[in-house]
Amino acid sequence: MGGPSGMVQTQTQGVRDHYRTYAEWLARQSPAVMKARRDEAEMIFRRVGITFAVYGAKDEDGSGTERLIPFDLIPRIIPAHEWQRMERGLVQRVAALNRFIHDVYHGQEIIKAGVVPADQVLGNVQFRPEMMGVHVPHDVYSHVAGIDIVRAPNAQGEGEYYVLEDNLRVPSGVSYMLEDRKMMMRLFPELFSAYQVAPVMHYPDLLLETLRAAAPATADEPTVVVLTPGMYNSAYFEHAFLAQQMGVELVEGQDLFVKDGFVYMRTTRGPRRVDVIYRRVDDDFLDPSVFRPTSTLGCAGLLNVYRAGNVALANAVGTGIADDKSIYPYVPKMIEFYLGEKPILSNVPTYICRNPADLKYVLSNLRDLVVKEVHGAGGYGMLVGPAASTKEIEDFREQLVANPGGYIAQPTLSLSSCPTFVDRGIAPRHIDLRPFVLSGKDVQMVPGGLTRVALKEGSLVVNSSQGGGTKDTWVLEV
Repeated sequence: MGGPSGMVQTQTQGVRDHYRTYAEWLARQSPAVMKARRDEAEMIFRRVGITFAVYGAKDEDGSGTERLIPFDLIPRIIPAHEWQRMERGLVQRVAALNRFIHDVYHGQEIIKAGVVPADQVLGNVQFRPEMMGVHVPHDVYSHVAGIDIVRAPNAQGEGEYYVLEDNLRVPSGVSYMLEDRKMMMRLFPELFSAYQVAPVMHYPDLLLETLRAAAPATADEPTVVVLTPGMYNSAYFEHAFLAQQMGVELVEGQDLFVKDGFVYMRTTRGPRRVDVIYRRVDDDFLDPSVFRPTSTLGCAGLLNVYRAGNVALANAVGTGIADDKSIYPYVPKMIEFYLGEKPILSNVPTYICRNPADLKYVLSNLRDLVVKEVHGAGGYGMLVGPAASTKEIEDFREQLVANPGGYIAQPTLSLSSCPTFVDRGIAPRHIDLRPFVLSGKDVQMVPGGLTRVALKEGSLVVNSSQGGGTKDTWVLEV
């Protein structure tokens, strides 16, 4: 962990230019100081309550368990020119995805043109017939998109950014991005003098601006609320955090009711009309009179008010059709179809198991592939071939044969890694990045996003539910 001088050992060979100043600073730090900083960060995160619930996990007393998402002290640094290209690619991609969702619920031109198979859309569990013909402000369906990006070598052996996944329903993690930055500025203020790091702390202001832009035209001073499933949801900390940061009310379904074609929230001063709902509740639970009748998380009659244009939902009902993994392989074609442009950011090569030729290849190469359930999330419902046992592979093979349309497969890319502070010192760990793209009257984002890190050596799974951690993301301004 430490060299003869008691300093953290770092290898400067192979260090990319934009990391060099940081690497030299890190080499001057003692392991004891770095460990003390890590302990301080953990203590503060616990005190603030930055935890997430792990579904299915139980403590010794049988109750559900909440865990601290591990925070890594070593930032992920992105040079300005790389971010600029990535930002252009993100704006392009999210614009095409919003066009696709609008098209799906209106003219369905992309289906008629044979670009996306009809059954992939109309037979998809995320397709909501109730949204057919419904107008939404500015034709924006996904107001908040979290696009997962990885860096890996391209055919020329150079590092390139690829889109791994689109999250358009209720993407989470932005609170960790903000808290990670706050923590780094507290622990290592001197580093922010050595580097010109682009700011991210104005994200809640941009989010509120985006939400207000979605309000019905009849609302002069729109009332915005954050709708949470409640304190037992894995991302409840984030729901409360964002409501507090935006200065708006955090509500649950029981706090809302519909009357005379509008949505109201109960307050100590009587009912107050609600114009925009930033909902962190899935479609199925939003309105028990339309979707799941047993749901207590939503508000009965909400969809009628929404369809009439008297309340805005962010993200819109039905956005899930565009972030289903079976739709992901068609996004590059969407960009060309709707925008007439070549994609700036490439997809990861993907095998669609519903196609017989792709299925045959996947079944013959399970050991070398990552296979994902098309409706899966959080690192669940997937097989990482190189890390799987023979039994796990054979069990997954049976599932694939029984339901090929439920899966896609991708090669295990040689993902870029980032220096990470682990128990034995500094070691490389695989990372991904989730920038958050806000679509209102304009498309905006803060520079960077949430970098997730696979803390287990050799692991490719960065999800917090699977033992992953987070680190601050620095986009350099020059």
